[in-house]
Amino acid sequence: MQKDNFRRLLRTVEALSDLGPEMTAEREFPQTARALLSALLQAGDAREAVLFTYRDKPSLLTSVASAGFSLMPDPAVIPLLPKHVHALTTARGPVVLDPGSRDLFLSANGNVAPELFKCIAPLRVGGKLVGVAALGRREGDALYDAGELESLDLLCHYAALAIQNHALTQVVAQRVSENLRLMASLQGFCDNTLEAFATAIDVKHVNIHGHSLRVGRYSAAIGEAMSLEPAEVSGLRSAGYLHDIGKVAVDKRLFGKTSSLNPEEFREMADHTVVGHQIVNGVQFPWPRIPEIVRWHHERADGSGYPDGLLQDDVPMSVRIVGLADTFDAMISERPYREPLSLGGSLSEIVRLTPQKFDPNAVQALLLQVRRDAVGSNRQPFLEDRLHGTIAAPDVDHLAANLQHKISHGRLYLT
Repeated sequence: MQKDNFRRLLRTVEALSDLGPEMTAEREFPQTARALLSALLQAGDAREAVLFTYRDKPSLLTSVASAGFSLMPDPAVIPLLPKHVHALTTARGPVVLDPGSRDLFLSANGNVAPELFKCIAPLRVGGKLVGVAALGRREGDALYDAGELESLDLLCHYAALAIQNHALTQVVAQRVSENLRLMASLQGFCDNTLEAFATAIDVKHVNIHGHSLRVGRYSAAIGEAMSLEPAEVSGLRSAGYLHDIGKVAVDKRLFGKTSSLNPEEFREMADHTVVGHQIVNGVQFPWPRIPEIVRWHHERADGSGYPDGLLQDDVPMSVRIVGLADTFDAMISERPYREPLSLGGSLSEIVRLTPQKFDPNAVQALLLQVRRDAVGSNRQPFLEDRLHGTIAAPDVDHLAANLQHKISHGRLYLT
């Protein structure tokens, strides 16, 4: 008997040494559960076993791995009454079941008969029930003796930790998923709110209706073509919606003027950048660059812009993108003092003014989105049906080649 106990102890120690790498390896929990089950079978010298996890509210045992049973449902489910939970929580270790004690620990209301189990081992962490290991018959239908129960007790602590870690991982994943859904909901709410603001900003004159919405859309599309992160693209869209918010303080008559603005009128119009910055500067947006975009979207690479006359290196990329989108939409839209420019003419003029006025990478991204529209590869059209004229893909390619030639100063590279 001492020799058998020693052999069983050696097998248990061997199983424990094997479980360490299994429990710490990067693998799915069902694989770990099967490894735990194999160790429990060996420790109890059993032919049949099933590993349950425990969930409160409602109290329920659910199988995650089983072996040996011929008619074990997957998953096996056993609802528990408070008396069952109390008995499993307070048991001092593995318990051999008999007809008189079985009802104390398990309910017969599940999809598996408790009579299949000859021994159960509650799995607890810090006194809290996290699961149950249930063993069936042994070879020759022998009873479980103190040696098997002792070996099982050694393994139960490790099995309980593995199940607890899995439960915690599931809780974390669930909370992350819930937070992501909440963030998506908040993002949708922010987008809808800012779209309403954009519509209100453009209400002063019929000829600029939809301008802020389009600038937001164009800015986001340019950012996507430049492979910016999704959060940056969302920030560009929101900044585009709000870039002209300072125009709420501009006299409405200036928007309908059919001739050029005089210096005083131009200064009043240009002040919308400063006024807009004052409006949004105290607002805690999820995207921190919105205030500087509102202030600087009329700055140009050569320092000819306003209000601060910044040079290219002083202007963040997000500002350059929104500034380009703003200019592009203004060119292809009708104004009181002119008809809309054609799409090809607008893009040609933008290329002509690059890099003196506009960022070359942003312009290339703009051309890329226009080309995708031309060949029909955009999932959502970049441009709108209201545009005056169209442009073919080869013409866009020609503009892109001209832009590249200007950026490289006409240098040729032989390969």
